[in-house]
Amino acid sequence: MELTEQYLSYQKDLSGNNLYLNQHFNFKNNEKTHQQDKLITNSENKLQLDKSPKKSISNSHAVNNLISDQTKNQNETISKDWADATSMAELNTKIENCKNCILGNSRLNFVFGTGNHHADILIIGEAPGADEDELGKPFVGRAGQLLTKILEAINLSREEVFIANILKCRPPNNRVPTPAEVEQCEPYLKKQIELIKPEFILALGLTAANTLFKSNFKMADIRGQIKIYNNIKTLVTYHPSALLRNPNWKTATWEDVKLLRSMYDEYLKSKIN
Repeated sequence: MELTEQYLSYQKDLSGNNLYLNQHFNFKNNEKTHQQDKLITNSENKLQLDKSPKKSISNSHAVNNLISDQTKNQNETISKDWADATSMAELNTKIENCKNCILGNSRLNFVFGTGNHHADILIIGEAPGADEDELGKPFVGRAGQLLTKILEAINLSREEVFIANILKCRPPNNRVPTPAEVEQCEPYLKKQIELIKPEFILALGLTAANTLFKSNFKMADIRGQIKIYNNIKTLVTYHPSALLRNPNWKTATWEDVKLLRSMYDEYLKSKIN
């Protein structure tokens, strides 16, 4: 059988005292299996497999820091000076082997982003999906094809803009990113914004919007409005995957991207004048 996907997850039992490491395996013939191991801490407060299935963890504080401890060790896999990168290409080289969270072990490809490294418009989504993980490029599946059509409808190409995500690695089963994963990955996006210096941001979906603005907006509260993120005019609209599930939202999205195009045209005119 050909292995197509492998990822890790952590799980506590109902008592909250035991932590388990689940290793998931997906095969090409759609067969799925997993192996579960109980984790404990040794005297140095580090992860180890529990050799005795009946043994439990008594140090709850240690349990809460197990993943954090593991992350510190994984941090050593990437360059420590990535924040000093002076170009997007250099940044990509320095962070593409990142394993700061467990997604680094489950991904197929690190999805840095694609497009114009000096774009006036930066488009930000949530996280890579299965197609993006396989190809190492953002928005290449069905949602990506719809995004391409949306851009073309306002006379923009993917080559003119830069497209990225909050996360650079695919969460298992395309689940919503956890706060810990966002915390680890968002600094890379901030560095990308610093290097690109866009005039406009189009945030696709609430994960992108709420990550940028550190809020808990509902789409009705924020879409169609011009927000300011680090002095950058920002619009929030529906994620293309949401439009595939709810085509009725396409009308609102069309109004949002027309507003983006209008602002962009005004900006281009101001540069000429």
